[in-house]
Amino acid sequence: MSSVGRADNQSWIGHSTRQKRGVPEGLWLRCDGCNATVFRKQVESNLRICPECGYHFYVPAKIRIEQLLDSDSFEEWFTDLSPCDPLGFVDKKPYKDRLVVEQKKTGLSDACMTGRGYMRGRPLVFCLTDSAFIMGSMGSVVGEKLTRAIERATELNLPLVIVSGSGGGARMHEGILSLMQMGKVCAALAQFHEKQGLFISILTNPTMGGVAASFASLGDIVIAEPKALVGFAGPRVVQATVNSKLPDEFQTSEFLLKYGFVDRIVDRHDMRSEIARIIDYCGQ
Repeated sequence: MSSVGRADNQSWIGHSTRQKRGVPEGLWLRCDGCNATVFRKQVESNLRICPECGYHFYVPAKIRIEQLLDSDSFEEWFTDLSPCDPLGFVDKKPYKDRLVVEQKKTGLSDACMTGRGYMRGRPLVFCLTDSAFIMGSMGSVVGEKLTRAIERATELNLPLVIVSGSGGGARMHEGILSLMQMGKVCAALAQFHEKQGLFISILTNPTMGGVAASFASLGDIVIAEPKALVGFAGPRVVQATVNSKLPDEFQTSEFLLKYGFVDRIVDRHDMRSEIARIIDYCGQ
């Protein structure tokens, strides 16, 4: 082989073994609504809505606060409440260890945030659950925070907005102590209602289990995001139980609107204005 041929061969070998530049991780997202691959920054700049089909992606609690409330107006309450492990529960890992992992992953002490804020200049009590923390399930701390926030809204005579993003219902790791929270939160809402308080319930994807069966369905006005999954048991469980094909769009916002379970479906872009409009209309 000539010297020129050897040089070309060595150049080709060097080129073929050179590490290729890959696409950075997390740059793209696969939309669960239309299966399109979309640019992450474009989704985030669009309030985490798919630019192709309008699918509403999951939103962390802290970003949801930024989207809905006036800038720097949120004053978080009851930050001293932390979950414990009353039953010494163990499944794949001890519950106490699971709590530490979830707190590090989400930056939350539990699946709920509560406090006071302003929405387009209107004062209100604002609460929300986050499905990233053990699927937003309702443990003792979640129930206690919500109950205290509702009682504070009653005392201050402020409108109450709760954004539900919970797919886990009552938290099995705390047993009956978790189930008790459903009744406790509902009792606080009954007292709030007696004082003529305005409760706006926002249902996001997913709102399931004990959350859907308790406070999430008790709003004076119930608003849902488009295509949100809302119900008690999941559709596969229901279908296996009744042993028949379920209707199209079963347990979606659109299905529930048709049958009167929710009052309206509001796109995330319009949610802030719509809530403010309802507060004004109700004279709160």
